Formats: sequence, structure tokens, C-alpha cells
Amino acid sequence: MASGEYSVLVAGLGNPGSEYENTPHNIGFMVIDSLAAANGIRVTRKEDMALVGLGAIAGKRVVLAKPQTYMNVSGASVKGLLDRYELQPAQLLVVYDELDLPWTALRIKPKGSAAGHNGMISVIRSLGTSDVARVRLGVHPGHPLQSGMEYLLSPSKRSRKKELEELVDYAADAVRSIIAEGVEKSMTKYNRRAQGLQTEEA
Repeated sequence: MASGEYSVLVAGLGNPGSEYENTPHNIGFMVIDSLAAANGIRVTRKEDMALVGLGAIAGKRVVLAKPQTYMNVSGASVKGLLDRYELQPAQLLVVYDELDLPWTALRIKPKGSAAGHNGMISVIRSLGTSDVARVRLGVHPGHPLQSGMEYLLSPSKRSRKKELEELVDYAADAVRSIIAEGVEKSMTKYNRRAQGLQTEEA
């Protein structure tokens, strides 16, 4: 593959298998599907333990990926894809759920710790750097949880289907903005505490 053919890898984190399809922990996969549908990209190639789609978004050649390794070991797949497409960690954007953020919140970060998210912990460990841009999507339901993991791996309530679809589409727009304009401008435009609030501190 020619060096520089692709400029961005967007990796949505989640778990493979139909039983996880509509769970909060798979919102990263949902954003990849939204981006793929809107840009005519088929995410069907099997490479480096991931489903991959190649195409263009905002005039740039991109790799869309859904690691199939299970969330907690996503890093090996992401690193393999970066190596395959001759990309650096600075050209990676990771999209995932965040239980520490309220439902429908969105937070773009240019780098930083994993904040306890096991998928991001795996990515940072595999790459050897935390200088990785990410889009964190708030999935906390707003009431006390006996088990956060049980909630994350259970199907989302049908009553929240419309809000979930809005969040996924909003996140896809944020990813397009990052690809087109960069992280800093997109943070100003898209970071929000929850649905309806358009600004958020960095």
C-alpha cells in the first residue's frame, strides 16, 4: 500500500455478536455504521481482527473500523490497522461510550488518560501513547446503577431509541467535523453536557 494513501483511522469500540448490538457499550459501532451509511462506505473487510471500510469523508481518504476482539482488548486490532495503513497515532480517532458522562453528552478530547474505560486503556497500552484523539459519548442513564457493566451490556430501552439515534447522528457529525477541521474547532462546536446544550468546557 502506498504511504499516505489514507489519512485517518476512525475506530468505534464495541463488542461483536448480535446480543450486544443495541447495548450502550456498542455505541462506538453505531457511529461507525452511521458514518458508513452516510458516505457510501461498506464496513465488510476483515483485517487485523476488525471489520473495515475504506472510503472518503470530508474530502479525505479514511479507514472506518469496528474491532471484533471484544472491548477490553481492542488495542491489538487498532495498532494492527495503524501499521497496515501506515498511519500514526496522531491520525487515529477513537469513538466510544462513557459511563462517567450523562446520557447524550458528547466530549471530544485531543489526548489524555483512559479515565477507567477498558477499551481505551487497551488502545493506549497497545500504542504506547495517550496522545490519541477520542469522541466520548455519555451513556449514564441518570439514576443510580447497581452494576455499571450490567447496564452497559444490556439492550438500550426502547423509550430512548430516538435519543440514541440523535446522539449517534450528532457524534457522526462531530467525527466529520474533526476530519474536516481538526479537533480544536470541533470541540468548540460539538462538546456538550447533554442533549440540547451545545457548549461544554474542554
